[in-house]
Amino acid sequence: MSTKMGTIALMGSGELTATMVEVHKELLAGLAGPPHAIFLDTPAGFQLNVDHLSERATEYFRQHVQQDMSIVSFKSKEKSTPLEAEQAFHAMREANFFLVGPGSPSYAVRQWQETPIPEILTKRVEDGGCLVAASAAALTVGRFTIPVYEIYKVGEDLHWVEGMNILEHFGFNLVVIPHWNNAEGGTHDTRFCFMGESRFAKLESLLPEDVSIFGLDEHTACLIDLDKNEAVIKGLGTVTLRRRGGEIVFTKGDRFSLDILRGEDLDKDWQPVVREEAASEVVPEIKGESFWDRIHAIETAFRASLKEDDAKETTNALLELDRTIWKATQELEHEEFISQAREVLRDLIVLLGMRLASSPKDRTDCLTPLVEDLLNLREKFRQNQQWQEADAIRNSLERAQIIVEDAEDGSRWRLKS
Repeated sequence: MSTKMGTIALMGSGELTATMVEVHKELLAGLAGPPHAIFLDTPAGFQLNVDHLSERATEYFRQHVQQDMSIVSFKSKEKSTPLEAEQAFHAMREANFFLVGPGSPSYAVRQWQETPIPEILTKRVEDGGCLVAASAAALTVGRFTIPVYEIYKVGEDLHWVEGMNILEHFGFNLVVIPHWNNAEGGTHDTRFCFMGESRFAKLESLLPEDVSIFGLDEHTACLIDLDKNEAVIKGLGTVTLRRRGGEIVFTKGDRFSLDILRGEDLDKDWQPVVREEAASEVVPEIKGESFWDRIHAIETAFRASLKEDDAKETTNALLELDRTIWKATQELEHEEFISQAREVLRDLIVLLGMRLASSPKDRTDCLTPLVEDLLNLREKFRQNQQWQEADAIRNSLERAQIIVEDAEDGSRWRLKS
């Protein structure tokens, strides 16, 4: 048995994107023994596409990380038979690299409570293994977790639920908040794991004073090396540690002692937390153009072009949106974001269809109201024997390639071939 302590990798999102390929490779290389990697599906166990998510994870590791990964399925403790549960626990005890990702943190906690899973994960990390807790799973490893779906989607009152608190075993009294800089809301604040600043401030006030907050930007990871007593930041964004009204922000490449996370190093330069007014209406500033920045910009361009009846630019916007989604798929953008971007594309196609349905079908359809009014006026001139005025209308229409044919039952018109 190895005496080398392992690693806990916390990821804000993007665990199956190009951003994290080298991070996974580094974590695998740091294992005490040969890699035995598994994907645990519990957080998404209630979703109809859970098996697809698991297969996507194993395919990602095989194709991009060049590492075989097996699936350990523990979707529900109520629905798993005793044999299935014991098989899952046995497979976890044999593994030394664990990837747990998207889904519902509160659901995952309910399934893992009163099972050996938290103890197994803790023991495997103690023995030199690696736990990668990303997105929803990152929320579960601390002392408390936010019930994200229940608050953001269902509208329950703000509250915390007990976490699995795996971190406590290693001396960390933290709550972990992924999606810290989320901008998916576009016109409303979805930072702080979709809570927005005003709601998150209230949640923060509900925490015991001794609990610190550890916020991870999307596509960002903090690798907690327990053997070296050191953490390092990887990925695209920043990581924020908040405690008693102050905060420290760590950027890509920063290394720092784990004593800071344990609350033992008080000499760091803590900055006061500055809150923005009307936070619920604030759209967060993103460094560089993110995937959602691009999607929202294209959507804005489409709507403006449609309003101006600019067929060329409207078409260009749809083509650019399709290209952006395709490119993001190739670059392994988060599957959930890809799905939501496709919803935007479908909405814009529907808007275009509605505009086409309300538009004239051809030139004749378009000209009919105008020509009919002119012919009615010409008929009044003829009835009053105002032949010069009547001929003037007919001549004007002919110059516009509109042929007028008089008959006993009235005048008819057609477009010149």
